[in-house]
Amino acid sequence: MPLIKRSLSLAGHRTSISLEPDFWAEVDRIAQQQGRSVASLVGAIDAAREDEPLASSVRVWVLRSLRAHANQDAS
Repeated sequence: MPLIKRSLSLAGHRTSISLEPDFWAEVDRIAQQQGRSVASLVGAIDAAREDEPLASSVRVWVLRSLRAHANQDAS
């Protein structure tokens, strides 16, 4: 599956992130659900990460969000 590259402004600077289409679809869905922009959502992920690459941090964040949602549905 080819990666899709998007450019965003985070903390006042431009950066690019490459993710698989399924991850971008979830980022878009969650941002819309939260009533915020993709840049705002990715900016929050960026601010919380430590030494991990941003793309990896976004993937892990999406996975954890989906797991949390699945756990809520199971309760």
